[in-house]
Amino acid sequence: MRRTWLIFSQAVTVAVAVLFVVVTLKPEWLSRPPVPGVASTVSIFTAPPAPVAPAATGYSSAARRAAPAVVSVTANKAPARNPNANDPWFRFFFGDPRGLRSQPQVGLGSGVIVSPEGYLLTNNHVIDGADEIEVLLTDGRGARARVIGTDPETDVAVLKIDLDKLPVVTFGDDTRLQVGDVVLAIGNPFNVGQTVTAGIVSALGRNQLGINTFENFIQTDAAINPGNSGGALVDTAGQLVGINTAIYSRTGGSLGIGFAIPAGTARQVMEALVRDGTVTRGWIGVEPRDLTPEIAQTFNLPVREGVLITGVLNNGPASEGGIKPGDVVTQVAGRPVANTAQLLAAVAALKPGSRAVIGLQRGDKSLETSVTVAQRPPPPVRREQ
Repeated sequence: MRRTWLIFSQAVTVAVAVLFVVVTLKPEWLSRPPVPGVASTVSIFTAPPAPVAPAATGYSSAARRAAPAVVSVTANKAPARNPNANDPWFRFFFGDPRGLRSQPQVGLGSGVIVSPEGYLLTNNHVIDGADEIEVLLTDGRGARARVIGTDPETDVAVLKIDLDKLPVVTFGDDTRLQVGDVVLAIGNPFNVGQTVTAGIVSALGRNQLGINTFENFIQTDAAINPGNSGGALVDTAGQLVGINTAIYSRTGGSLGIGFAIPAGTARQVMEALVRDGTVTRGWIGVEPRDLTPEIAQTFNLPVREGVLITGVLNNGPASEGGIKPGDVVTQVAGRPVANTAQLLAAVAALKPGSRAVIGLQRGDKSLETSVTVAQRPPPPVRREQ
């Protein structure tokens, strides 16, 4: 019995010694793979692993860079005065109209600060006809803005506020955008406060939507709602790639089809408005229409791309240059044009007073003519009813 106990004691001593050596030199030998369906346990000989901070995900860094420069814009418009307000006979029969429409009209939108000097971009339709414009920053500061200039044909307006230490968004390169790229829309929808929504670039170069004269929209499915107009569309680096301007909706809410003016276009318009107070564009005085395959077949035209001229202004640049109704414009100053939007953009880019060569298809003949470009007249002013 004593011999057995001695053997047992020695075996236990050796086992403890071996365990001590293993724990000290090779603790990983004691770990075992987890058994599926069985909760794992922590060895009494090793400390539990330190918690690992989750890796940063999402687009919070882009939002932090751009959001402070996106502001809320409130445009106040005085109520229209009734022309019969001071007519005693009108008041006798119909009552006093001076109490009608006594509340000012208020428009809500967004804007983007793009310069430390206080210049900001927004949509023309946000501030159109406003008598007073207020801008509210995300840091709580507010200021009255003055209009530097507007361009209704691209729906761009430039405002200026006088505040110190303004946050500024950085312009990105919208020409490098591709369908599928992630973008963020930042603005003040429904006046609920600044909101950031995410989506992708759904399409590029959208035109012929009937929104503006010059259209080259970025289409996105990032949620854009009323109040987002004039806000920022930014990339994942927080750089400005567009100015949100319109939505396609049957209900007034977002249906996942929004449109933004490319930042490059907005920047060019802003620079012209700040420098000259207006945007100067070329004009030749024609009424264009897209050339469809049916029209080309009807007139036996050998070309399938171009712009059909349906009307020419008498004594206008195109008329003096020999362009006639029925001609198809295929090139402007060496730049091919395939549709009406491209023709408008190509002509608008020409300097007024310069001469440009216009490539034409007249029946089965290809020819060129030189046109003296005029300055595009301003769009007619809309009058309130």
